[in-house]
Amino acid sequence: MEGVISLEKRLGFIGIIVENRSEQASEVNSLLSRYAELIIARTGVPYTRRGCAVISLVVDATTDEIGELSGKLGSIEGVSVKSMLSRERQLTGGENAAPENQH
Repeated sequence: MEGVISLEKRLGFIGIIVENRSEQASEVNSLLSRYAELIIARTGVPYTRRGCAVISLVVDATTDEIGELSGKLGSIEGVSVKSMLSRERQLTGGENAAPENQH
């Protein structure tokens, strides 16, 4: 289905390594703030011995949105990014899940 834009949201995570925290943290944080509506959880671990930081994000977004965010993060010099997404099927379940036939 070439040329089709996916609007289905997927659950995933994005791993980020910020190699020079003092120089890149501001730009990374600004970008993450602009995409805050996609982010379910964020964990940041500063590693002062190396002057870097590791950030993990849990996201709920379309593949296009995740790709856009990952691409923008990866374009920042000294920032490495990897992402992983759930399979295409919709995730359901849990006691707080909405009934499937609810309109």
